[in-house]
Amino acid sequence: RCECCGAVVIQARRGGVFWHWHNGCGLKACWHSCLGEGQSCPATKPSMLNVHLVPHTHDDVGWLKTVDQYYHGGEALFMSDLKHAGVQYILDSVIDQLQKDPARRFIYVETAFFYRWWRQQSQNTRRIVTQLVNEGRLEFINGGWCMSDEATTHYSAVIDQMTLGLRFLNDTFGECGRPRVAWHIDPFGHAREHASIFAQMGYDGFFFGRLDYQDKARRMKTKEMEMLWRASESLTPPLADLFTGVLPNGYNPPEGFCWDQSCNDAPIRDDPDLEDYNVDEIVQRFLNVSYNQAAFYKTNHIIMTMGSDFQYENANLWYKNMDKLIKYVNALQAKGSKVNVLYSTPSCYLQELNLANLTWPLKTDDFFPYADDAHDFWTGYFTSRPALKLYERLSNSRLQTCNQLEVLGGPKSTSGPFGEGDSDTMSKAMGVAQHHDAVSGTEKQHVAYDYARRLATGWAHCEVLVRNSLAVLSGSESPRVFCENLNISVCPLTESSQKFSMNVYNPLGRTVSWPVRLPVNGSLYSVTDTKGKTVDSQVGNYVCMSFKLICNIYDMKSSSLLLLLSVRWFHFSINNKSVLMYAFKFLKVTFDDTTGLLSSLTNLETNQTIRLTQNFYWYNASSGNNKESRQPSGAYIFRPNSSDPFVINKTAEIQIVTVSSTVQEVTQWFSPWVSQVVRLYEGHRELELEWTVGPVPIADGLGKEVITRLDTDIESSDYFYTDSNGREVLERRKDYRPTWDLKQTEPIAGNYYPINSRAYIKDDKHQLTVVTDRSQGVSSIYNGSLEIMLHRRLLYDDFRGVGEPLSEPGEFFDGLVARGRLLLTLTPPNMAADVHRPLAQGMVLQPLLSFQDGTPLANTKLEFSGLQDALPPAVHLLTLSQWDKDSVLIRLEHQYQAKESKTHSQPITVNLQKLFSTLEVLGASEMSLGANQWKEDMNRLQWNTGTKASKPLPLSAKDPSPWEVTLNPMEIRTFLLQLRQL
Repeated sequence: RCECCGAVVIQARRGGVFWHWHNGCGLKACWHSCLGEGQSCPATKPSMLNVHLVPHTHDDVGWLKTVDQYYHGGEALFMSDLKHAGVQYILDSVIDQLQKDPARRFIYVETAFFYRWWRQQSQNTRRIVTQLVNEGRLEFINGGWCMSDEATTHYSAVIDQMTLGLRFLNDTFGECGRPRVAWHIDPFGHAREHASIFAQMGYDGFFFGRLDYQDKARRMKTKEMEMLWRASESLTPPLADLFTGVLPNGYNPPEGFCWDQSCNDAPIRDDPDLEDYNVDEIVQRFLNVSYNQAAFYKTNHIIMTMGSDFQYENANLWYKNMDKLIKYVNALQAKGSKVNVLYSTPSCYLQELNLANLTWPLKTDDFFPYADDAHDFWTGYFTSRPALKLYERLSNSRLQTCNQLEVLGGPKSTSGPFGEGDSDTMSKAMGVAQHHDAVSGTEKQHVAYDYARRLATGWAHCEVLVRNSLAVLSGSESPRVFCENLNISVCPLTESSQKFSMNVYNPLGRTVSWPVRLPVNGSLYSVTDTKGKTVDSQVGNYVCMSFKLICNIYDMKSSSLLLLLSVRWFHFSINNKSVLMYAFKFLKVTFDDTTGLLSSLTNLETNQTIRLTQNFYWYNASSGNNKESRQPSGAYIFRPNSSDPFVINKTAEIQIVTVSSTVQEVTQWFSPWVSQVVRLYEGHRELELEWTVGPVPIADGLGKEVITRLDTDIESSDYFYTDSNGREVLERRKDYRPTWDLKQTEPIAGNYYPINSRAYIKDDKHQLTVVTDRSQGVSSIYNGSLEIMLHRRLLYDDFRGVGEPLSEPGEFFDGLVARGRLLLTLTPPNMAADVHRPLAQGMVLQPLLSFQDGTPLANTKLEFSGLQDALPPAVHLLTLSQWDKDSVLIRLEHQYQAKESKTHSQPITVNLQKLFSTLEVLGASEMSLGANQWKEDMNRLQWNTGTKASKPLPLSAKDPSPWEVTLNPMEIRTFLLQLRQL
């Protein structure tokens, strides 16, 4: 029998999605939507104020304790106050209590925890839980592996972690386990791209808890706490439209109604013989709270979150008191009360809002930056823990490589000559790393170490898989190594071997040019390709080689040499710091002969020149002892003492100038803890700034927020532009919010925004774009300037719960040293996307290098491409991963926004059968972005805004043929492919 409807069925599975035919109905295919028909939602009363009580727990996947400590309830050292935070006990207790009354409801969010708990349960407990899910009494909300951060996460990693969680729920509970509502109650600001992702995954609505205090006050006054969020300027509405609601109390219960064992509120004492009988008092207080809340919302339905961080470890306390609350409040209806209280879920509440058929306000920007008071802007975490942010980004690149090679290498990838490998461990580690207290940098230090350890363990599993796959593809089982410390110029094999080969895997579906620097001990090296031709290289402080990487993998000896183009030489002199200028074909950069700082940047293709100066500064972090506010800077909060930063050095000492046919570079020294290398690579259209900052000194008793600032003569007029989770770009304006009249109280921190891959300033003629290698904070405080925060070292906690200063010890316990890269491009505005889009993708998905001692064996296959041809420039291979034994999940995306590129902001068609060189596509089924629904079966709630939606580029009615996939700007399409190895 069908566990949803009780009908006798013939059950089947399609790609992990449960479905069936009903006997006696002409074998008509039936898709179950357990909640879509409203069968499991409690009845409401149209003539009353319906108060939806939503029992929930918010379980951080690491924060003050590690993931393991939170699950088991174990204590971290010196943290005895957290000993009751044990997720396994929460789930045990909730399941027990739900069975005692069919009216009770509970929602659960963090699949990473539930997955672990489920694996430990008996078959009987699993049967009980499945029944609760089928009946809608236990409902999964959000459903990702974690509740991801929205400022510091890249969209590809967000999609992956959501897919990981949703697939487990789908495989375990079928359609009844599919979340209908996105639930981000704790993240510190909300990104438009996240809303777009949720909409494309099929969610009907989105609820969050944190909203800027000024925005919230305005919305409460105008009853705009619930709205329709139009989350894309490129996708045709309603594809990226998402109903969005702001919860009234963050994610906590109303004051005075917290009945967890961690709370101090009075229980309901309903024995009239007791001296402290308090039913009348509590009921009246609840009625007052309900009417007060209803005054800020548009319908006769309101939602109350009954729970908080790690609550319900003893669920009986909560349910016993809520049972009484519902009983006694509803009993007053007989006396004329118009308040109806019920157990509910966000999905049931959302359904009632939809049935109200009202017109909702429209939101088109995002919810950054977030402030919870006049001097408390949550903009520091955009940069906090810069090394962890980079490691997470590099781990994402490695995971995509691991996934791709698992597909291309076939079954021997996971079980081959180098042992047993897998991609699952890395997927789960990356899923945890997207948590809003992980990559955000807002966890305790020992928890940050744990996140990094998990990523390292994940890569160790992937490393075996990659070795196996490359052995299959190359036909050589010779040992290979991965030099993990190239960032500090350490690779034992290249430093000790007289002869070695390098293999390069390019995870992008297009040709890229990538410079390689290797540490060596010799002074003269010969580098050759497969045909014995010499590859241009330079031995100095490094070996530098420039390659053109063809689609997937090749051995260094079979590299396709990037032909050296004409080189323009200019005068060089390092006497008295008088480096004037240097250039290759595309760019020219000059330095001030007095200060040693950059002075101009020229695009030789377009004949554009801008004044460009760059330097490093630090803001003195507030210690919280001034008259305006006691708020200090911390892991979350950025609050400088002054709007004027301290310059680290007004001049830069030019230490090294390197000139070769592949690279020209200038090494600048600013202080013992700040230096930089400025590089131009032959054939590249970007200027590279490789910065090194740290250990940040604090012996002077001053916390420091370190920035680099680019000052130009571009007339930006207080406007600048930032990406949203690495994808669409939003316009920003100093001291301005599109949604309300801003009263600016923090002129620096209140103008900071998150970037994941790029930011730019422009005027009519020039656009300066900066591509980053990790998530960071950015602003434009002055006309024509762009400043990026690189590092933070602080002396005080910011009173947001983490309980320790952000002062990373580093390897030698004197402070963390961070190193990173910024890529600068100068173009006319209408040509900028053609450069920065592929540049940013190349920064996110970097080639993977591996090394083998000696010369490859004679029968080694030195070149391989998994694709028949390079993908069109507008198309990005977002996902290629093994789904099950015979099927592969693939996502293709159009990486350009509508109207940003004359050439590439157009529909583009890709033939699925002509994608792969060694895989035959036998079948293709399109899925939702989250890969837990068939695309044809997605049916979202529709909402009315009372406005005509503009349609930048309408979607094609259908693809040209079943195998040809048409992508419109910013569109992502997801397919489950049936493949056969050729």
